[in-house]
Amino acid sequence: MDFPLPLITGRLERRYKRFLADIRLDGDGALVTAHCANPGAMLGLTEPGMPVWLLPTPGGGRKLAYSWELAQVGAGLVGINTTRPNAIVAEALAAGRIPELADYAHHRREVPYGKASRVDFLLSADGRPDCLVEVKNVHLRRTGSLAEFPDCVTARGARHLDELGEAVAAGRRAVMLYLVQRDDCSAFAIADDLDPAYARGLATARARGVETLCYACRLSPATITLDASLPLHLPPVDQSVSDSGNRKPRKT
Repeated sequence: MDFPLPLITGRLERRYKRFLADIRLDGDGALVTAHCANPGAMLGLTEPGMPVWLLPTPGGGRKLAYSWELAQVGAGLVGINTTRPNAIVAEALAAGRIPELADYAHHRREVPYGKASRVDFLLSADGRPDCLVEVKNVHLRRTGSLAEFPDCVTARGARHLDELGEAVAAGRRAVMLYLVQRDDCSAFAIADDLDPAYARGLATARARGVETLCYACRLSPATITLDASLPLHLPPVDQSVSDSGNRKPRKT
C-alpha cells in the first residue's frame, strides 16, 4: 500500500478527544491539528515530542488538512491509522502472499454478515466453502518484541468473534487475521489483562473452529506492505467448547 502523497514530518504535541492530534511540523514549525484515525488507547504512542508522519489532505474537502499515519518508537515505525490494514491485506491477497488464504479466486470486501456486521473480506472459490476474514490492526507492544491486541476494551471486536464462530457453525470457514503495523515485533499475544472479555471470546471462537493468523508489516514513509507471519502465543484450544459456544459436560 503506497501513500498517495509524500508524508510530512513533525513532532507530536498531544493527542486528545481520541481522533485529534496537535503536531509541530518540522519544516516551518507550524502547529497543525491532524485527524487521528485510531479509536484505541494507543498505549506508548502518544508521548510528546515523538517523531510522526502526516499525510496531507489535498483539495480542502476535509475539515482537517492532515491525517496522522506513522509514529517512530525507538528506531522503528508504527502505523497508527486503523483504516490502512484492509488495503494492505487486499494487496497481499491479490498477490497470493498469504499462503493460508491463497486458494480463493474471488475476494469481496465489506460484506454483510451476522446480526449487524460487515466482514472485512469474503473469499470464495468453486467447490469449497466461503471464507470470512476479519482483520484487526495491532499497534501495541509493551514487553520485549511481543505484539498484543487489543490495547483497550473492544466490545465490537468481541461481537465479531462470536459472529465468526456462528459462521463456522453454519459450514463456512472463518479467519481472524491480526496485522501488526510495526516493525519491532517477533510474536503475537492477546492482552487479556486489558480486555479479559475479548480474550475469553477469542478462546471460545478458536474452540468453535475460527482460525487465527498474524502477519507483520514492513513500513516506510512511502509504503506499508505485508511481511512474514508471526508466531502466536495463545493458550491451547479448549476442546470442551461446543459449536454453540457453551461448554460440554466433562466426563467423570
